[in-house]
Amino acid sequence: MKLLHVVGARPNFPKLAPVYRAACAAGAGQVVVHTGQHYDDVLSAALMRDLGLPMPDLDLGVGSHSHAVQTARALERLEPVVVAERPDWLVVYGDVNSTLAAALVGAKLGVPIAHVEAGLRSGDRGMPEEINRIVTDRLATLLLPPSRDAEAVLRAEGEPPEKIVFVGNVMIDSVRYALPRARALAGCGPAEVRDTRGGAGPRRAAGVDGALDAPPTVVTLHRPSNVDDPSRLAGICAALEAIAAERPVVFPAHPRTRERLRGSGLRPRGVRLVEPLGYLAMLALVDRAHAVITDSGGVQEETTVLGVPCFTLRDTTERAITVTEGTNRIVRDPAELPAAVRGARRVADPHAPEGWDGHAGARVVAALAARSA
Repeated sequence: MKLLHVVGARPNFPKLAPVYRAACAAGAGQVVVHTGQHYDDVLSAALMRDLGLPMPDLDLGVGSHSHAVQTARALERLEPVVVAERPDWLVVYGDVNSTLAAALVGAKLGVPIAHVEAGLRSGDRGMPEEINRIVTDRLATLLLPPSRDAEAVLRAEGEPPEKIVFVGNVMIDSVRYALPRARALAGCGPAEVRDTRGGAGPRRAAGVDGALDAPPTVVTLHRPSNVDDPSRLAGICAALEAIAAERPVVFPAHPRTRERLRGSGLRPRGVRLVEPLGYLAMLALVDRAHAVITDSGGVQEETTVLGVPCFTLRDTTERAITVTEGTNRIVRDPAELPAAVRGARRVADPHAPEGWDGHAGARVVAALAARSA
């Protein structure tokens, strides 16, 4: 069995890692193609090092552009790779533009497509990721949902049962794999984090100087709905300043978010704005957090299994199970955040939804192998 994995953005790598390791154990041939949708070292190469992955076999250098340009360039550059490699399965992850492009290439070339993290829906087609999810699921040969509610969505949309295999959440495989190392690298202080960028060993994350005096509120925001509207962004910054007056706030800022803050002349007082962190450093920070404010899908899942209160600054979430079974809460108005964070309490014995057990990657490979026989 030969697998061709396509990844392109930071959220893809923790999903790829457990599948790659399980496929290695099963003796499968593998090719990893990085489209280069995220090309910063911290957003891609450092994550692969942290997750124990080799560097990609191919980097297509698509770069950061509009959705149309990214998708078109990935389509153009992926097609000859798939033709040359002739994989048994084209394995795609999540909902980024590279995922959609790979699914289109596979469908047009008649190569079986497996979609890891199938069936997630926010109900908001104004999100480009929602379009990517829907189209990828329609084109896929094998749908691999991370949760039972995602499986129910696929069935309700008319996908035949034989096309769907519930595998659980590969993101949580990576959390369970990396958490002991993340905690070991966290250092002496209760909220001190170290970064693993570079080959000289761990060092403190840039901008997080020494141990924080209390478990911090950790912030990750990058979606256009939050950072592209100057008035919305100003309201978020005002909320973060209010939180920072009561406890530490650490904000590893995505390059796009940093650019929007700079363009709007915003610099939230008291907030520790730091560079993006590697996977281990970010996991250590979230693990020790009082609460997390995010608009990221993966962070909602990580906080659920870690028992960390999570406030998702969006109107909807495609990961509804993190609300119904986890620690996540949707917050639409940034003005509600200071009170929400003030009242947050960690969960001592967090609940893990079905299939969030650290073995989802092995189930993915078993499903692929069963259909390759």
